[in-house]
Amino acid sequence: MIKKLAEQLVNLTVQQVNELSNLLKNEYGIEPSDTLVVDSSKKKEESSEKEEKNIFNLILKSSGNSKLSVVKLVKEITGKGLKESKELVDNVPNVIKESIDKKEAEELKKKLEEIGAEVELK
Repeated sequence: MIKKLAEQLVNLTVQQVNELSNLLKNEYGIEPSDTLVVDSSKKKEESSEKEEKNIFNLILKSSGNSKLSVVKLVKEITGKGLKESKELVDNVPNVIKESIDKKEAEELKKKLEEIGAEVELK
């Protein structure tokens, strides 16, 4: 009997589900529960918190005291010319490199911070 009822419930159309919902609400005082919606949204939030960001933008916030060294390193990182690299360093904050993986982003951040630059990963 329960199995047959379960099969019937699974095969209901959207209209029939609405009718059943209204019947349960009006006849028996059973309100539809939002727990499924809440639970699924909580799971999405938890899973998004667990998912670690893998792609970063390297942003130069300040060149610090050793501007020349930072310009040289930015030139090396970006592959741009000396003039373009200097403009990037002069006009901070500026994205030095976009869409790089976490490992490369951490390495470049470390190199820039070692020579006195202030860097952010986003």
